Amino acid sequence: MLDLMPIAFRNVNQLWAYILTETLKRLGLSCVVICPGSRSTPLTVAFAQQVPDIEAISILDERSAAFFALGRAKATGCPVAIVCTSGTAGANFYPALIEAKESRVPLLILTTDRPQELRDCHSGQTIDQWKLYGNYPNWQAELALPSPDMGMLAYLRQTIIHSWERSQTPTKGPVHLNIPFRDPLAPIPDGIDLSYFQSQFHPEDFFAGINSNFLIPTLVQTRLIASPLPTPQEWQKCDRGIIIAGVAQPQQPQECCKAIAQLSQTLKWPVLAEGLSPVRNYANLNPYLISTYDLILRNQQLAKQLAPEMVIQVGEMPTSKELRTWIDTTQPRRWVIDPSDQNLDPLHGRTTHLRVAVEQLVCEEVGDKGEKGDKGKNNLDYLDKWCVAETQVRKAIDQTMGTMEELFEGKAAWLLSQTLPPGTPLFIANSMPVRDVEFFWQPNNLGVRSHFNRGANGIDGTLSTALGIAHRHQSSVMLTGDLALLHDTNGFLIRNKFVGHLTILLINNNGGGIFEMLPIAKFDPPFEEFFGTPQDIDFGQLCATYNVQHELIISWEKLQQRLNPLPTTGIRVLELQTNRKADAKWRQENLRNFAADITI
Repeated sequence: MLDLMPIAFRNVNQLWAYILTETLKRLGLSCVVICPGSRSTPLTVAFAQQVPDIEAISILDERSAAFFALGRAKATGCPVAIVCTSGTAGANFYPALIEAKESRVPLLILTTDRPQELRDCHSGQTIDQWKLYGNYPNWQAELALPSPDMGMLAYLRQTIIHSWERSQTPTKGPVHLNIPFRDPLAPIPDGIDLSYFQSQFHPEDFFAGINSNFLIPTLVQTRLIASPLPTPQEWQKCDRGIIIAGVAQPQQPQECCKAIAQLSQTLKWPVLAEGLSPVRNYANLNPYLISTYDLILRNQQLAKQLAPEMVIQVGEMPTSKELRTWIDTTQPRRWVIDPSDQNLDPLHGRTTHLRVAVEQLVCEEVGDKGEKGDKGKNNLDYLDKWCVAETQVRKAIDQTMGTMEELFEGKAAWLLSQTLPPGTPLFIANSMPVRDVEFFWQPNNLGVRSHFNRGANGIDGTLSTALGIAHRHQSSVMLTGDLALLHDTNGFLIRNKFVGHLTILLINNNGGGIFEMLPIAKFDPPFEEFFGTPQDIDFGQLCATYNVQHELIISWEKLQQRLNPLPTTGIRVLELQTNRKADAKWRQENLRNFAADITI
């Protein structure tokens, strides 16, 4: 702090920026991403003075910077700040801010601005930044212009504290502060004598009471302060119930999986586990895990036999269109267990939201009623049918994938599920990778930490998000298609700031494989030019431009060797070249056949 004070009192802007950054440091901010620009100079200087307490990372491209910050916040569960100059710079934060809102990730967006007198008069690099992001922020405000008044500094301190809180409660998400500064922006005298103020300012008194632990109760604390949530009695009486472990990336995945397993074993209900749920990576916790539900439900006879009366959905609805259609058709009574304040039922069914984490659900209550282990024969028959179907379909998938020599892109997901080092952070890109994970990801006990941008399901920011997750973390992997990677190649500019290792498993099918699965694929033209959109990129040359390691993988054996062990530093691309149309045809012809001959 002593090093900060001389800078803080050089002008009013720097004093304002010091109060802002010092408050954030004391609240627990550990990382800020800063994009270059002039109007943000006071904040940039102040954050630079907070190093090493706050890691300050300079990233050129604002869109990439925001997604990198999103990745850091996903990995840590804590807010990350992003700073930019005035004008269109802040507009480039928008896609990542939307994703943060939809996937409930805490971000502090700090856009700097010109003062009010320089707006609406064609002053350079000035746009209307008030409510720039519409209704997406959890909370938003424009700060007052910097002032050396003690009351105004107290206002600034409390506004920053409130911003920190609102990024995390009642639901995590982005907060936007628009921060105007007048000249001079550099830490030079502005004509205001701050010497008296400096002598009267006592930091320890001013910042007293700010700490990083007062906000979010731990799981244990929450259990102590919250009333036990009564579990619906209907669950205990139902003979045909299922639990859907949906899209989720909890900070404590093993605890989440234990809670789901406890609920499953108490009720004797199967758990249909989405590939993007941690449940598949802690398979030994759950004896009733069903990973092949998408393929099972393609058999219409089985789908009818397995129709549920009740569904408990933990997290968001899985990606599977087959599952969604089945639920929509059978119209079971449903409960969604998730602490979100959002509506998590896109099917608009007979749904009750239990707005609590599954770990907080006192599952013991179900058993305490004398029902535990006393299910009727009908219930066990229903559970057995699911388990028999899972065993047979899983065996068929594993045999098919295990003997497949051709470079079918779906096998990459299957191989990752068995090969990655324990606990590896894995970022899964949107479009076909998330679907191949759902189809083929084998249940395992590796504790892989899967991450994804399924809030808005876009392909923007894929590389930058993955780098944010991998930064100062365990060696990480990204599974992506070529278009998602190309959409964010500016992310490679982070390489000199990046600490750690990221392996990018690139499925290069020269275009948008997801569109091959849609009816429009039959109409060419215009399909190939406007939907397939092949880019014909030599990724070896692209990687050389950014000084990133590249290797073309020509066999599954070579891929396995490269995935375990993983390097500890740097960025590398492992490129797997596949045939987009042949792979789409394989899916169309084979996915429905895995469960075609299954009888239960």
